[in-house]
Amino acid sequence: MISYHNNRNEIMRLLRTIIALGVLFALVVAIMPAVQATDAPTVTITSYEVSPSVLMPDSLGTITVTLKNTASSASTTEKSGKLSPDDYTVITTADITVNIDTVHLEGNGLKVLTKNYDKAGSLGPGQSIPLTFSIQAPTRSGLYYPEVWVDVKNGANTKYPIPVNVNTAIGIQKQAILIMDSSLDGSVNPGEEIPVTLTISNAGQLLADDVTLIVTNVSGKLAPKGADLYHLGMIGPGEQKSVSIVLLSDKQAGAGLVRVPVTISYNTIDGRPVSESTGIDVVLKGKAELGFVSVDTSPSRLTENTPFDLTIRIENTGTGEAKQVSAKVDLPADGTKEAFIGKIKPGNDAPAIFLLEGMKGGNYPYTLTIRYTDDMGVHTEIRQMNLRVTPQDNSGSIVLVILVLAVIGILAYRYWYLPRKNGDGTFPWERKS
Repeated sequence: MISYHNNRNEIMRLLRTIIALGVLFALVVAIMPAVQATDAPTVTITSYEVSPSVLMPDSLGTITVTLKNTASSASTTEKSGKLSPDDYTVITTADITVNIDTVHLEGNGLKVLTKNYDKAGSLGPGQSIPLTFSIQAPTRSGLYYPEVWVDVKNGANTKYPIPVNVNTAIGIQKQAILIMDSSLDGSVNPGEEIPVTLTISNAGQLLADDVTLIVTNVSGKLAPKGADLYHLGMIGPGEQKSVSIVLLSDKQAGAGLVRVPVTISYNTIDGRPVSESTGIDVVLKGKAELGFVSVDTSPSRLTENTPFDLTIRIENTGTGEAKQVSAKVDLPADGTKEAFIGKIKPGNDAPAIFLLEGMKGGNYPYTLTIRYTDDMGVHTEIRQMNLRVTPQDNSGSIVLVILVLAVIGILAYRYWYLPRKNGDGTFPWERKS
């Protein structure tokens, strides 16, 4: 009987102890704030780039890595500690910042030329930073895997291997390589149409599908005459296709190099779209066109055997500058029959002056020869001209001679012929006496 009571008392004490501990635990939990699970500060390498993509033995290159803080914001929940309907909850949010102690590149066969990045800085949630290491390739070809070691303060450290190709074909992606060549088939004079042949060659190892060309008009000097979109279809490795287009040029474009942008678009063998930018380079060459504006003489009315100046104004109506301009006439007169002018810009004119001695009266057809150079080469222009010299007017002298002869005849008739006709050989006044 006594044993039963003792056991019962022990069980009761044990139950009271358990209940007391449970109440105490509940009070502690109620009083202590509840914290949600948060992201630990973590750094990862989101991307890397090896330049050049394939290194030659003993050559120099770079490895650029991008470090990113993958942690987000952390939230903390706090309770009032009162077990009543009036309990309230307070939630606070704070950003998790990553403090980077050291960033180190372990060569693993490569020579690392850049020192460690000590105290690289702090990164907020989602922020990233690029770091570049200079490297030197080994003498032996092969694939190497240097590692980037990132030490984070109060966080998880990171190691990331990066493949580096040293003079091997392993891992090099085969692809299509389109090359455009342009050839001009005609004139490159501003203001005229310029025929161009575009040849697209595939120098890669895979075919290019659905190849299209887009010729863009952005210069204001050259533009496609017709369509600006050309579909070439599929171009296999080692194949090529050509398309002929015509470009319109602005007459006011002037001489010089003009680039017409061209975009080549195609799909790879796995359907991935690719776009490349290239262009058509056209060297516009100015073309001069010379003609005469006016022909003047000084004096304006030429007379026989009178020296005169002949002025011929030569105009450039072309698109290029005329250089080394000279003019020559083949008139049958002594004097300066060749004139040197020099340069005549487009839209301007200049005089060619010839100083000539007098000529006999009459019409004189002659040839005007103009020689000049421009961007297109050496040119000669020949024009047939005509010059009239008025004969000298001698009508006044002839009339005077006729009058003098008439007076002499009358006097001879009256005072010499009539007296002799009367037979006595005397003059009338002598007979009266």
